[in-house]
Parts: sequence; structure tokens; C-alpha cells
Amino acid sequence: MSIRNQAVVAGIGQSAIGKVPEMSALELCAQAARRAIRDAGLSLKDIDGLVTAYSMTESYPVLYGALAEFMGLELSYGVEQTAGGGTSGVMIHDAALAVISGRAKAVLVVSGDNRATGMGRDNAVSALAAWGHPEYEYPYGGFIPAYYAMIARRYMHQYGATSEDLARVAVTQRAHALRHPNAHMKTPLSLEQVLTSKWIAEPFRLFDCCLISDAAGAMVITRADRGRDLPQPPVYLLGAGEAFTHEHILAAPSLLRSGAHLAAGRAYKMAGLGPADVDFAELYDCFTITPMLLAEECGLAAPGEAAGLWQDGCAAIAGRMPINTHGGMLSHAHAGATGGLFDSIEAVEQIRGRAGERQVQRHEIALVHVEGGIMSNHSTLLYGKQPV
Repeated sequence: MSIRNQAVVAGIGQSAIGKVPEMSALELCAQAARRAIRDAGLSLKDIDGLVTAYSMTESYPVLYGALAEFMGLELSYGVEQTAGGGTSGVMIHDAALAVISGRAKAVLVVSGDNRATGMGRDNAVSALAAWGHPEYEYPYGGFIPAYYAMIARRYMHQYGATSEDLARVAVTQRAHALRHPNAHMKTPLSLEQVLTSKWIAEPFRLFDCCLISDAAGAMVITRADRGRDLPQPPVYLLGAGEAFTHEHILAAPSLLRSGAHLAAGRAYKMAGLGPADVDFAELYDCFTITPMLLAEECGLAAPGEAAGLWQDGCAAIAGRMPINTHGGMLSHAHAGATGGLFDSIEAVEQIRGRAGERQVQRHEIALVHVEGGIMSNHSTLLYGKQPV
């Protein structure tokens, strides 16, 4: 079923971000959810659908049920999704399908975790290691930064990219985050600081890697005809595409070409658009190499040429193709699937024209691409100010 022009984002909300030890993951989710509902001009009784992501700090077997109970929601549709970092795209796509098909009138999409204060360093590192194949990767000491480092090293060998190219991504996104009032990172970052920070997994240094945050985000999705009667200008869902090619890196068909181009192609086809129509992009950035790879697979740069987007300022807020205008997971926030959900929340703020100091000049059409695992689960969403 095509969602083109049939569903809209009516409301968005974020929780407190950073280190928030006084709030559980469930409380962070509820805070973001209430803010999104209020932004949409609705009340709790208007929400009859709920889509949540997984949590690594809450023990509830049915998280959407626990959140609905906590908030006092009565649902006709509820589901919990798990697709790693790509979960937010699947959640939003599912919510759109639910309102289009009539299973719900207004669906709340929520993701949050208190990973900074609720997990601890040792548990966080253990979780990164457990992602590897239980027989062929985990026993040999691999963990997520090392797997992405293999991809980065191959890219650098293939195309001649440098550590400076990676570092420019982190520096640019920190500059964007400094313009966001709710970003985790509040201090400037220089190229030298990135290049002299401690090693994590060569070629990645500390600032090449995403944050670990306490954070939650939420969106309200409803039908387009209903969205036009609500207080906020509706932001249209124009296209969606998903793809899955492998779970573990040992089975990846290629280190440099994943299912991202398949997901993007499906979203473009549904929307009747192409890369040339995109005004700005929000690309998953668990490591500095990731948005470079995704920019190429989504058609925003030719293979091996993504570094140029950051070298010449193209990816900056005032550039031709602004990327990760809120700072991304490298500088705004990362709490599991929530990091990717913030990409869509930022796209909505930009399209509304209400992003303040970080507002981009051209903001009619946004591309959001999120991915999970080791470039495994991919989801592309296209948003627009008007139907296409």
C-alpha cells in the first residue's frame, strides 16, 4: 500500500536529553509523547494507536502496553518494533499504514531509553559486543565499532578517503548541534580535537563515534484529510522504502554497498521523486563513515565522492545539501532507535520552517534514511511540505 500524500505528521516532541538520572526510559517516553500530542493540538483521548521501539533499560515484555498504561491511553492499535537503528523508519511507516487503513485515527510513535545513566559503561560495552554472530564473531572479541571500522577502512582503501574526511563530518555536525537548544553536546569541536582524541577502533577515534544519551522522541501520525484541520501545518509522508540484506557483517554481500540503495529507490519510486528533488537530508550517523555511505547510496553523491559534501561546505546548514541539521547522533543525541527518530523529528521542524538558528533555506522536501545492525536494516522516508 502506498502512503504517498495520505498520511501526515501532526505533532512532534522531545524529552530532556543528555544525562537525566531522575527519569526512567518510560518517563522519558511519556514526556516526549505528551509534548508531541500537545504540539498536534490533541489530547490523550484522541490517541488510539501506539507504536514503540525496543528498550535496553526497561524490562517490560510489552513496552507499548506498559507505556499506554502509564499514560492512560486506550488503544485500537498497538505494536512494538525492533529493527535496530532502522526501527524509527519502520515505526513511522507502520503508523502511516495504520491510519490509512482505518485501524487507528491518530497513532503515537515513541522511542526512548536512558542509556547514559540507566545502563552503565560495562553494560553498554557488553551490548555492543553481543551484536556479533554468536559463533563466528562474538567469541573473537568483535564489537559494533570494530565492524563499522572494517567498512571505513575498506572505503578509505577503495576511494582514498582520509581520517580528515571522517573528522569533518563530526565537526560539521557539532556546529549544527550548537544551534539546537536541546542537543546533548554544548561545546564546539575542532578538526584537531577529533584527530587527536583517543582511539576506539582504528580508523575511528572517540569523536567518530555516536553519543550514549538519555533521550526520547515522539511523533503523532494521522490521515492527511484530518491533519489539515489541526493547528500545526501538516508535513506529508511522500514515500517510504525498506530493505534488509544481512544480519551479521560476515554475511554482508559487500562492505561498501548495502540495502540502503534499495530502500531509497523504493521510497523515491513511491513518491515519484529522485535525489535531485531533495532539499536536505537527515542520515543515520552511528559513526562518521555512515552518513558518507548513505549519501552515496541515496543518490546524493557519486560512489567515493561523499567526502566532498563536507569538504566544500555543501553539507552545512547554508550549503547546497544540508545534512543532519540537528547534529545527528554524533552530537545531538543517541539512545537506540531514538537517534533515528530524531532525524524525522528534525525533518518535520525544518519543513515547518521553525528550526530557528539552524533553519535551512530550501525546505520543501526532506530525505531521512536510518539503518540498523551493521548496515543491515534500512528504511528511507521522504517528507514534504505539500503533496506531490
